[in-house]
Amino acid sequence: MYRTHTCGELRIDHVGNEVTLSGWVQRLRRLGGMTFIDLRDRYGITQLVLDEKAPGDLKKNVDGLGREFVIQVKGVVLERQSKNPKMDTGDVEIDIRSLKTLSPSLVPPFTIQTDTDGGDELRMKYRYLDLRRKVVRENLVLRSKMAIAIRNYLDSQNFIETETPVLIKSTPEGARDFVVPSRMSPGEFYALPQSPQQLKQLLMVAGFDRYYQIVKCFRDEDLRADRQPEFTQIDCEMSFAEQADVLNTFEGLTKHLFKAIKGIELTEEFPRIPYAEAMEKYGSDKPDIRFGMLFNDITKLVQNRDFNVFNTAEYVVAVCAENCAGYSRKQLDALTNFVKKPQIGARGLVYMKYNEDGSYKSSVDKFYTEEDLKSWAEACNAKPGDLLLILSGEKEKTQNQMGELRLEMARQLGLRDKNTFKPLWVVDFPLLEWDEETQRFYAMHHPFTSPKPEDIPLLDTDPGKVNANAYDLVINGVEIGGGSVRIFESGLQAKMFKLLGFTPEQAEAQFGFLMNAFKYGAPPHAGIAFGFDRLVSLFAGLDSIRDVIAFPKNNSGRDVMMDAPSPVSDEQLTELALQIKLPEAK
Repeated sequence: MYRTHTCGELRIDHVGNEVTLSGWVQRLRRLGGMTFIDLRDRYGITQLVLDEKAPGDLKKNVDGLGREFVIQVKGVVLERQSKNPKMDTGDVEIDIRSLKTLSPSLVPPFTIQTDTDGGDELRMKYRYLDLRRKVVRENLVLRSKMAIAIRNYLDSQNFIETETPVLIKSTPEGARDFVVPSRMSPGEFYALPQSPQQLKQLLMVAGFDRYYQIVKCFRDEDLRADRQPEFTQIDCEMSFAEQADVLNTFEGLTKHLFKAIKGIELTEEFPRIPYAEAMEKYGSDKPDIRFGMLFNDITKLVQNRDFNVFNTAEYVVAVCAENCAGYSRKQLDALTNFVKKPQIGARGLVYMKYNEDGSYKSSVDKFYTEEDLKSWAEACNAKPGDLLLILSGEKEKTQNQMGELRLEMARQLGLRDKNTFKPLWVVDFPLLEWDEETQRFYAMHHPFTSPKPEDIPLLDTDPGKVNANAYDLVINGVEIGGGSVRIFESGLQAKMFKLLGFTPEQAEAQFGFLMNAFKYGAPPHAGIAFGFDRLVSLFAGLDSIRDVIAFPKNNSGRDVMMDAPSPVSDEQLTELALQIKLPEAK
């Protein structure tokens, strides 16, 4: 046996036992004639000790050790004279009787401990070393526990776990597909699934009734902290289900996970907020409701004065930051620079301080009377000591800009506590969004999302006003999952394809298999998909999903450990009937 116990297992009641441990050398310390070794494995760390009376060959073995050497040690469990309450094994140590090096190690490129000196790219290049760090490994352990809890819950709700193919047909809607050339069909390609959407609908036609899968999905899109080119979904579908059935079932899953994994009991029903209300109050379709700072439309209060910026604006909105009237000019300038960032795009920021003494001070007070400023404060329910922040412009853009400023203020004020969780459902999304550049409608979710039944007549008269039977689960400002009631009638699905610009021939070529399936008795069905990586990172208190994925890509979509993507040989290209044509340098 390589070991009789793990490095996190030994306690005071093991004193006197002869044991064998195996693991990695975390640290060596030589103090006088004594040598101390911290031995690490997945389960913890145990201190080993070698005294000056040890045989010479044993001392030689120990002297040859370095960090990250893999060793096997045999010895006797002793009670430590200097106990370490910060270690689970801190009451004991192992008196080394024999030691064998199983595998030597080069000096690692960074220290393998919680406070490592390795930067992101270096740690990604040597990810197999980074995964030895307890803080990273615990994220993967959490991921495993959550997957087990999810399967247990869905099994209890009669869901059937069913695998779907990874090589499928490319479809034009949504993000870009990753495509895979076919050697056996030259000039033709598979796609990696952005989600198993059509396949899970076919499982409903097949009578499976309740399906789920913890499944890999792929999207060729620009990356950010909560996005990777390959990611994992908890993908689910239910037959004979309406929106309320899906929301109740997966609100139950969410509550189960919080209870089973974090010991948090969420007893209240999750709020259900229409999309339009979320935009009006929070400027976001994924609102963070851990704090207030709700939007106040003050357009009518500020117009018809001498301040042309407000007079010409479609929309003027204010938020009230409590107890922030003491913000300095430097802090206010920093907020102005924040909203002027290209990714936010505001032209500027107006503020108004409601001072503790009851007076008002604004960056535009030369255009407004004290009574005007007082009316602003009343409209925003401001109190002495509060600060109003005001943006103006086109309504939709300004809502988005104020949504970003609201989050930034909450960050500065410490209102986004990672140990507080506020879930909600956002419902009643628009079915379609209009693109000025291409002069056509696009599906806000996907082409199989059903309109609200009462809005179906508007498909013929005013499609832009149709609401979708769709819903998103949002927790702490993060979209955790989304889904919809599906179209299951061939006629309505054909009308949807037509609105999205498909000719009947194009719809048949892309989705004919699904349309044909609906002709053989399709049940009403609905579903949802949770972003599993996002959910795990939320539970782990992380801002990025990268550290809950064993081998993630960097921000450029590159695997720096394996150096992928990379060129393939000319022989492979010939076999696949492909030629490479690189874009011309600009």
